Amino acid sequence: MATYTVTNKYLVDNYAVLQLLTPNEIAVGQSITVAGVDATFNGTYSVYALPQYLFMGVDTEGDLIFDYQIPIENQVLFAKTASDVIRTASTGTIAYNPVCTWITAQNIEDWLGIGTATAADTTFLTQCASAANAFCYRRRQEAGYIDSLTTSPSGDVTLGTIQYGGALYRQRGSIDVFASFSEMGTAPTTGLSPIIKQLLGISRPQVA
Repeated sequence: MATYTVTNKYLVDNYAVLQLLTPNEIAVGQSITVAGVDATFNGTYSVYALPQYLFMGVDTEGDLIFDYQIPIENQVLFAKTASDVIRTASTGTIAYNPVCTWITAQNIEDWLGIGTATAADTTFLTQCASAANAFCYRRRQEAGYIDSLTTSPSGDVTLGTIQYGGALYRQRGSIDVFASFSEMGTAPTTGLSPIIKQLLGISRPQVA
């Protein structure tokens, strides 16, 4: 779980905005928990936008309005039905705990073809599934995709996540290389399989 410090708060036209002290990995559509701000702002919400300018309210068509002459970084905006609150300094936190569940240990086990996995294998397969879910979700988020945490966006992404989890399992007990100061040359580098990148859609960013 990541916890971020709130520095400012305001509320306009039933949309609340909190400014955070530091950059963050919060994504639009994901759930956050606000605590320690005040009774109006505290609670669990779905992120509606991550504006980088002063929020002015909503126009007659329901679109959000911003003052592009006043940049404000690290803001999180969410719907909140309450009276307007002028922008002011604040304390409190936002907790963000994205848990991706696209695949399971059974998916990896089936892909590997090890239907007779032992208890120890099952435990490690569960770890691999958890790591693959977190890694693949984060890589797609970094590439600009907005995905559900509970449902894979497509079959190719599911397969890419399973393949990455299988690769983690197959690397059990192995290492890439030990550090050395010998004259044997540079250490080899490793990266994601091109087919996994293709399946996840992260060969290049989704947005510029």
